[in-house]
Amino acid sequence: MTPAIGPLLANVDSPADLKKLNIEELPQLCEEIRTLIIDVISVNQGHLGASLGAVELAVALHYVFGTPEDKIIWDVGHQAYAHKILTGRKGLFHTIRMYKGISGFPKMSESEYDAFGVGHSSTSISAALGMGVAAKLSGNHTQHQVAVIGDGAMTGGMAMEALNNAGVSNANLLVILNDNQIAIDKNVGAIKDYLADIVTSRTYNKIRDKIWFLMGGGTKYGKNSRAIVKQLGNAVKSSILTRSNLFEAFNFRYFGPVDGNDVIRLVKLLSDLKVIHGPKLLHLSTVKGKGFEQAEKDQTSFHSPGVFDRTTGIIQEDKCHGQAPKYQTVFGRTIIELAEKNPRIVGITPAMSTGCSLNFMMSKMPDRAYDVGIAEQHAVTFSAGMATQGFIPFCNIYSTFMQRAYDQLIHDVAIQRLHVVFCLDRGGLVGEDGPTHHGAFDLAFLRCIPNLTVASPMNEEELRNLMFTAQIDGMGPFAIRYPRGRGVMPHWKTEFQKVMPGEGRMIREGNEVAILSIGPAGNNVVAACAALDKEGISVGHMDMRFLKPLDEFLLHVILKKYRRIITVEDGTIIGGLGSAVLEFVNEHQYRATVKRLGIPDRFVGQGSLAELYRECGFDEEGIVQAVKEMIT
Repeated sequence: MTPAIGPLLANVDSPADLKKLNIEELPQLCEEIRTLIIDVISVNQGHLGASLGAVELAVALHYVFGTPEDKIIWDVGHQAYAHKILTGRKGLFHTIRMYKGISGFPKMSESEYDAFGVGHSSTSISAALGMGVAAKLSGNHTQHQVAVIGDGAMTGGMAMEALNNAGVSNANLLVILNDNQIAIDKNVGAIKDYLADIVTSRTYNKIRDKIWFLMGGGTKYGKNSRAIVKQLGNAVKSSILTRSNLFEAFNFRYFGPVDGNDVIRLVKLLSDLKVIHGPKLLHLSTVKGKGFEQAEKDQTSFHSPGVFDRTTGIIQEDKCHGQAPKYQTVFGRTIIELAEKNPRIVGITPAMSTGCSLNFMMSKMPDRAYDVGIAEQHAVTFSAGMATQGFIPFCNIYSTFMQRAYDQLIHDVAIQRLHVVFCLDRGGLVGEDGPTHHGAFDLAFLRCIPNLTVASPMNEEELRNLMFTAQIDGMGPFAIRYPRGRGVMPHWKTEFQKVMPGEGRMIREGNEVAILSIGPAGNNVVAACAALDKEGISVGHMDMRFLKPLDEFLLHVILKKYRRIITVEDGTIIGGLGSAVLEFVNEHQYRATVKRLGIPDRFVGQGSLAELYRECGFDEEGIVQAVKEMIT
């Protein structure tokens, strides 16, 4: 697809080109960028809503600041599509998130304008502060650092840690708080309420307008700068309802809230802020989905809508794999079934209630399901605290984000043998979101933790049974990891059955090679075995189900019969199932050849799951090829 490019945008291939435009032309440029984003993302799914809301901000930043010498760090990166278009990637924008195309997130190796690679939230202020301190140490006192952070990401503890450090650094740092009152789902927590009070306070806005008037509507401060800034600080501190200003408590000069979708006003304000040294925070109010009516009305669905009709806004239904449900749906419906029978079960998620389908439980049992905001570390220890009082928390965290709470998992749950059930969504390769979001490492980093049961279901029935098993008294810490997307069982709602921890399944017997799999990658093995049958090659297949404890009885049976073993996992081959089998083989002195298939020891890029499985060699064809190579 070659999308149409507007007349102004056609001549903008870099921030230098952008600066040639008159300020009065910027609103039209914003609309041309917005049109391009909608045209591309309607057919090539991506993060639509946040980027539409930040178009004016991206234009204003590159118009005012001297990038790439000045550094702009986009927190998470969902807001950065306009930034990519303005910085030399307009012609490649139609490849965003595609295999071998440009990344959906800022990526340092992709462009000198991407000052920092992102994908997880709440990192921007820390990175920008580090750059600012480094610039001073290098003798560069003119470089500006700008951290653009969303209101949802501001709930992350790391953002607060960075504010605390930056406030005493005297770094020439500008933090822009892009406040659209929603991350994926509606924001939660005290910070959300605090920001809402600022935005809606008539008293505050009246004083803000007075200050804006004193500033001459955006002209340079000149000789009156110190007096005006002092008036601004005093007014903010004394007039936001009865509260002091949170950000000024961190020693930041606070400005706002300001309409973040008014590009001309933004340019003038940013030009003024450039001359004020030290840490500053600009609070912007933006509209997620700005300029596309359906995205403004349904901000959660249009966060990352998939393919949709550009004219009507109707999102195309996903009919992949017939009527098999998504694993997320199975989790969301199953936890309700279990909670109806066990009043001690509660659900917890760090700001992913819709993505992981805990929103079903939040709707039906609002007093037993908790969205704690973007705060994975807190989510885990909050779960631990509930477990000490006899509750059974199902803590649902995306695999890639569980990495952020590793200490809490070990220190607060595993050491104390607390009965917390971790449901790790998006385990394995996740597709177009790429390396920042692949759940590649969970099997490896979970396997080494004492007291923790680690399991991965091959299908929806197994997920239900593992969830049922995990909530039984005495199970202790229990982790279940499963993939993004649809499963393989249209009739998935089966009766619950307890699974003994450490007990695998014999899927089929064979004679020449034994394939040991864990998790949904086993379905690729099933298909490969069927293909090999047609060629007269007899292969056994075992679904290990548990990485910890391993089914040692089954392993002994396998290794006494087979001398050729292949392990298959949708996780890094360093430290996962393959490593565990090799350790077992060595420990018990079996004479067997073991080949490991999984995610190689590198960061795998973006693309469809089929493309990535093929690249990593554990799709059906890759497994067939591995078997043939082993027996020849």
